Amino acid sequence: MSLADGIRARRSIRGLDGPPLSAEEVEALVELALLAPAPHHTTPWRFAEVTHARRAALAGAMGEVWRADMTSDGVPEAQQARALERSRRRVEGAPTLLLGCIVGDGLAVYPDERRDRAEWTMAAHSFGAALQNLLLEASARGLGAYWMAAPLYAQDAVRDVLDLPDGWRPQALVALGRPRADYEPFDRPAPDVGGSLIRR
Repeated sequence: MSLADGIRARRSIRGLDGPPLSAEEVEALVELALLAPAPHHTTPWRFAEVTHARRAALAGAMGEVWRADMTSDGVPEAQQARALERSRRRVEGAPTLLLGCIVGDGLAVYPDERRDRAEWTMAAHSFGAALQNLLLEASARGLGAYWMAAPLYAQDAVRDVLDLPDGWRPQALVALGRPRADYEPFDRPAPDVGGSLIRR
């Protein structure tokens, strides 16, 4: 399969079965994630495999932050409950769960907020490339995978529950497993190049 075909074939597979990925499979995926382009020849990504023993606490901590946000936004309680339960099932039920973070190692430090924010934005861009590497390789291996951005909205809670090293900024969770036989991924619309590309 060509790289272009691999990109077109990749889907977010939310219907996952076990068993969990082996240590070797996880390390192979992370190795390719770490080959992503990065600012200043740095390695601003870190990954943590989240064990089942930590999942309930992680889902609960993120859920409390999300509940407070939804309450502030005026979301009805019944809708909150459904969203939180769906999120909890995904976090606790994934055969394998990885957390991706960015760090400031090697980033330039500036006295002004504008340039400092730009450095961290470059690291976040780079994390997206690392995430894409991981998801494409998972797809090429016949694995099911999808990502969840919840940690980005609850960084302090995630750091506390998982006792992460100082400086790790949680970005996303990646759920991994074997595609369930009866799961049908959403159809992806054809790319709208004409509506997404301009020339000046």
